[in-house]
Amino acid sequence: METKGSKKRKPAVKAAIFGALSLALYLLLFVYEDTINNNFARGGLFAFLPIAAAFLFSFVHGSFTGSFWSVLGVEASKKGGTH
Repeated sequence: METKGSKKRKPAVKAAIFGALSLALYLLLFVYEDTINNNFARGGLFAFLPIAAAFLFSFVHGSFTGSFWSVLGVEASKKGGTH
């Protein structure tokens, strides 16, 4: 049987993990800015690196944000369509 506290614990742990990952990604981005810019500008197959990085940042930050709002109790509406 799950209690209300245990339901909030899982999103809190997930939020902490993805928050730390998000922070680490941004830190790496700033620390290695020159290297990243040089590789992203090389062309050829390297042109996919900015796209891959955008997907990675989007996934990690989005997972953090979703879990963060769940911890605060903000959930999407479960109503049916408006047709």
